[in-house]
Amino acid sequence: MGAHEDSVASISASVRQFHEKKIPFRIYHGSTNSTRPAAFQRDKMVDTSNLTRVLKVDTVSKIALVEPNVPMDRFVEATLQHGLLPPVVMEFPGITTGGGFAGTSGESSSFKHGFFDRTTNSIEMVLANGEVVTASEKENTDLFHGAAGSFGTLGVLTLLEIRLIEAKKYVELTYHPVKSFAESVKKTHEATEDASNDYVDGILFGPRSGTVITGRLANALPPKPNLQRFTQSTDPWFYLHAKTILAKSPSTPFIEHVPLTDYLFRYDRGAFWTGTYAFKYFKVPFNRITRWALDHFMHTRIMYHALHASGMSKQYIIQDLAIPASHAQEFIEYVDETFGFYPLWLCPLRHDGKVSMAHPVSAGKEGSTTEGEEDLLNVGVWGPGSTSRSAFIAANRQLEAKVHQLGGVKWLYAQAFYSEDEFWDIYDRKGYEALREKYHATALPSIFDKVCVDLSKEGNGKGEKRSIRARLRSFALTTWPLSGVYGVYKAVAGDDYLLAK
Repeated sequence: MGAHEDSVASISASVRQFHEKKIPFRIYHGSTNSTRPAAFQRDKMVDTSNLTRVLKVDTVSKIALVEPNVPMDRFVEATLQHGLLPPVVMEFPGITTGGGFAGTSGESSSFKHGFFDRTTNSIEMVLANGEVVTASEKENTDLFHGAAGSFGTLGVLTLLEIRLIEAKKYVELTYHPVKSFAESVKKTHEATEDASNDYVDGILFGPRSGTVITGRLANALPPKPNLQRFTQSTDPWFYLHAKTILAKSPSTPFIEHVPLTDYLFRYDRGAFWTGTYAFKYFKVPFNRITRWALDHFMHTRIMYHALHASGMSKQYIIQDLAIPASHAQEFIEYVDETFGFYPLWLCPLRHDGKVSMAHPVSAGKEGSTTEGEEDLLNVGVWGPGSTSRSAFIAANRQLEAKVHQLGGVKWLYAQAFYSEDEFWDIYDRKGYEALREKYHATALPSIFDKVCVDLSKEGNGKGEKRSIRARLRSFALTTWPLSGVYGVYKAVAGDDYLLAK
């Protein structure tokens, strides 16, 4: 723990200096799995990028002490050495434990265990005045719940204690075909009611074609198993494999076994299916040979790097929307009619009724039921948007309004386009600002400042003086294929893509 304590002391001293000078700062982690554009000024940030250690795995208590910048693949690797596993493992290996807690994360086990922050027993934070505190259900409880989903706007997260469960070698997957939106919602709900299931998610390939996928942890294989992997360059992308199975078995369930880590990170290659847009952008044939040849570029760590460097996040709708289960079919129908792109991802989420920034009491106006404990169905809506900035913003705002109307909530890792009044109509401004006051965080950027696009600046660049370099970069990031080439170049070079030059 000595190295950890030294790191925390250094962070505390840095934060205290900002506090004494009343200078706002941002928290730099070294990477991000958010799709929001970001750039950090070196003289206005607190560097936590060295908090990358798994400090302890307790096999008796089944807990782990882990620093916030430990990515999920390394966290899983460390716990598996002791036969244990985090209950909720985010599907991208580069997502960190701190990002999962402070940024809201769930996965196919969240119907059983809740969001990732619900698997956390306690946290250590450096408050915005430099004080180091612990928060849990028994100590600084308001901070513990308030920090979940707060995106570092209440202080600097430095340590988490996370619960663990028993690990097994394989996941037995069953692919259940569905032929309508109504059937997909019904089948997903039925799967979550089956206590023997450890994982549930679904993929819709179209209005009349989809699969709900259930998973059960297993140590033994049947005599003649269908064994499938997804992490090697010669393996299929998971969603393509599911589509192939659906074509072969359109009416009856199909069972196979997958090694545990292959299942947990099954969507890494191709970032679910968004990697297909890179092939379309560069006009490269999309087949097994080209996927193999370009496999290095199709992992999420590289793809996020390229996405941020290229500026292409401003052209793609990448949103996760959690909708009350009773309104899920209506929402999917709306997405089909409005956007029309597929696949869509379905992921059921347990809602325990506790309120935080990650779990707001929805202010939906038309029949919202989320003020109770109705479970949610996350719908992943990821596809191309308009190249017109105004049309792109309008489409995202329309999507946000529909989610709000149905009593749902969007995940704030993505770009948000709310006005300030709209944002605080959903989230508890009074409670949040009281926490910021109590824990000395009022000088930090607010969560609205961090996650929402400043609509007042959109389209108001006339007369703005920019350097030749800035104008050239703007041209490059809006011209095919320069923006994509630049993104790939930056990803290959490996330069830091978050620090301002």
